[in-house]
Amino acid sequence: MKKSIVFALLFAASFLQAQQYQENWSSLDKRQVPEWFTAAKFGIFIHWGVYSVPGYCTKGNYAEWYQNGLMNKDTARIKYHKEKFGDRTYYQLADDFKAELFNPDEWAQLFEKSGAKYIVLTSKHHDGFCLWPSKDANRDWGFPWNAVDAGPHRDLLGDLFTAVRKTSVHAGMYYSLYEWFNPIWLKNPQLYATSHALPQMKELINKYQPDVFWTDGDWDASDTTWKSTAFLAWLYNESPVKNKVVTYDRWGRDIRFHHGGVYTPEYQPDLDFKDHAWEESRGMGFSYGYNREEDAWDYNSSQSLVLQLIDKVSRGGNFLLDIGPDEHGKIPPIMQERLLQIGEWLKVNGEAIYNTQKWKTAAQWSAGKTDYKPKDGSGDLLLKLTLDPDPGYAVKELFFTYNATSKTLYAIAPKYPASHTILVKDLKLEKGTVITLLQGGQPVKWAIKEGGVELNLPAFNPEKMKTGEAVVIKISAVVK
Repeated sequence: MKKSIVFALLFAASFLQAQQYQENWSSLDKRQVPEWFTAAKFGIFIHWGVYSVPGYCTKGNYAEWYQNGLMNKDTARIKYHKEKFGDRTYYQLADDFKAELFNPDEWAQLFEKSGAKYIVLTSKHHDGFCLWPSKDANRDWGFPWNAVDAGPHRDLLGDLFTAVRKTSVHAGMYYSLYEWFNPIWLKNPQLYATSHALPQMKELINKYQPDVFWTDGDWDASDTTWKSTAFLAWLYNESPVKNKVVTYDRWGRDIRFHHGGVYTPEYQPDLDFKDHAWEESRGMGFSYGYNREEDAWDYNSSQSLVLQLIDKVSRGGNFLLDIGPDEHGKIPPIMQERLLQIGEWLKVNGEAIYNTQKWKTAAQWSAGKTDYKPKDGSGDLLLKLTLDPDPGYAVKELFFTYNATSKTLYAIAPKYPASHTILVKDLKLEKGTVITLLQGGQPVKWAIKEGGVELNLPAFNPEKMKTGEAVVIKISAVVK
């Protein structure tokens, strides 16, 4: 009798453990974002698919929305398509998506050299074309609509994951819940969700076991239609990635910024989320997918991108920077260059980025107005807020990050001060605190002044300061 009671209790305990997360947001929102992600800070988004064949939209738009533009009277896209492809349909462009120059090991090495700690590849965008051998796609579209049965005739997702997993970079994927013109979606969204989207998502999780699962295309239906809470309960309780996978907030209409794992601002650099994990994404130019219309001057400089990374990390977020390979499988050289330049800065200054958290103050402002907004909604906001302010506006003189384990504060200046002197406001230090330049290790003299601590930097030495995007000042724990 006693043995049966013990067995029943053990069974009940194991059942409760297996049902740790229930199919509701109150329960699911209690799951902590995996620590590896909050320590990683920098990731690479990769938009790649049939839309890379035309690789076109007018500036300030998304090239990956090419098919949608064709079907919704975008005159620029329609004109471009007619001139370049004649009467061929968007679906026929899959024949030109050959990826014949795709070398996943070269991609993976570039990602690692960039200093990124994770990648997020579009397994499927809103056009429904899958970068893995999805039988569901073929069945529901009525023709080959995946990269193994059409176009490259290759499991692009699987090949990249294999290559990335040879490096220190985490392999992740993006998945669009809806598909603009999927015949089932157009007739019956609920049937589409249960018979198409959910089976695909479970296949991706079980087969490729991603560290990141970044959903999108959720806004045209509710989380109830998408069965989002049921899927997430399975993902967190039973799936092979239940303990490591990072998820986001795009799970249905009105869910974003309210429920889910990581919040996802997109070209919203001024958004903050108190005590909640977040990650802002953006392209190097504007488009996520490769856009042949963009010129060199449409791309952010490496200096700007480094400052954007620093700014987000100082405010407790991650930075997901996008690249758009072409239809041949090549990452455009300007994108490669930007990644390598960011990597050079992180190679010597990454200590101030990785494994850090918000300090009590994210940034120190100079005198002036702090509400600058680009007049036309474009422009390089971070450069305006640091190096090139409009008259009357303040700049962020310093950004701060903090490593709680080593009790080290990092003060990051957008440029080396001409006077070699910086006043860190409202900072209190104990006698014996050691301050150095992170790059080169040169000591920094300091003195307590009214209103804070004055730092006296050594003369700029180009032999020791070879990455000029921003200078990191390391304020270490007290030496006893």
